[in-house]
Amino acid sequence: MGQTFAEKILAKKAGRKRVIPGEIVEITPDVALSHDNTAPILGIFKKMGGKKVFNPEMHAIILDHATPAPSTKHAENHRVIRDFVREQGIPYFFDIGRGICHQVLVEEGLALPGEVVLGSDSHTPHAGVMGAFGAGIGRSEMASIWALGNLWLRVPESVKIAVHGELPPWVTAKDLALHVIGDLGADGAIYMSVEWFGELIEALNLSQRAVLSNMTAEMGAKSSYLPPDQKVFDYLDGRAKRAYEPIHPDPDADYTIVKQYDASTIEPMIACPHTVDNVRPLSDIAGTHIDQAFIGTCTNGRLEDLAAAAHVLSDKKIADSTRMIVIPASSQVYKEALRKGYIETFLSAGAVVESPGCGPCMGNHMGVPAVGEVTISSANRNFRGRMGTKESEIYLANPLVVAASAVAGAITHPKDLE
Repeated sequence: MGQTFAEKILAKKAGRKRVIPGEIVEITPDVALSHDNTAPILGIFKKMGGKKVFNPEMHAIILDHATPAPSTKHAENHRVIRDFVREQGIPYFFDIGRGICHQVLVEEGLALPGEVVLGSDSHTPHAGVMGAFGAGIGRSEMASIWALGNLWLRVPESVKIAVHGELPPWVTAKDLALHVIGDLGADGAIYMSVEWFGELIEALNLSQRAVLSNMTAEMGAKSSYLPPDQKVFDYLDGRAKRAYEPIHPDPDADYTIVKQYDASTIEPMIACPHTVDNVRPLSDIAGTHIDQAFIGTCTNGRLEDLAAAAHVLSDKKIADSTRMIVIPASSQVYKEALRKGYIETFLSAGAVVESPGCGPCMGNHMGVPAVGEVTISSANRNFRGRMGTKESEIYLANPLVVAASAVAGAITHPKDLE
């Protein structure tokens, strides 16, 4: 019997020929990722007696969750992190404005095929877009990696998702992700490796693939994987920080769950309050009033997402009753969006454009809703209070739908604006 991607990569990292789900292996990650939570991790590290981190070049630290600092407390947190980076000689540090950690890790050539990325953020499976094993871990676990350079991991069971056919007009990878999450449920892939295959996956560009690896966290997945191909290799040419060796699952690998989907049957999907698996077709809830529209985050804040939203907003205005916030996922995305004229389109439509970072996705600033308000967002989570206000509602949708809804002042299919 062959092995899944997760089994093959963890066996390799553990120095074993093969492993089976449920086994515990000890591995050294290629990348240890942290963000604004680096400061509390440092507190744990010091309590453990830690003084010098294991291999400074292993670490990537990116300030993104509360940037620019919205309070003195956040500013102090950032100061502690900057001092720590200098003291430890950590080369891969990206200060405020560079962008969201998962996006930056890919752009900087630090998430590579056949490597392991462990991050103190639940959306670390995002690295699977490059064919890496990306997994979120806790702060104490990260402090342990700082001190020892390794960590115990349980080998996960694996889910195979095969997607065939083509997506219809106005339908994106975000709709596919929501469709699958609605089918499997928020706990449908708890501590599992979700591995994507099929001609639709092969046809998607890297921006759309990243939506899938990112959103698997909302199924409870430990990691996600999309087979690296020439699109990945071309992207990494001149960008990769290290030589890498792609890993592919065996054709006869044994998967705990196997799901098949026909992309042509999927329509724009909406995750309704207050869980990501509360998914309904847009047609069921069209007309629902919104107060705020948000495009951004590590899920849908890339250049293609901004291009899609700008296309919908061209020569249109945001509804008087609605406000729209746009936050590019990184400084690279922001610069290219400026060059292509998307930022001007947003401003002309009446939207607000903010500096790269997580923004209201974590409820810190840059778009916290008022009590009783409704937001439609391109983010990955719509939990109660996720955007900072428990007494508000969040709907999740693809960027085309978010932009169209901002124009209409209600949840709207973009084709209805034509």
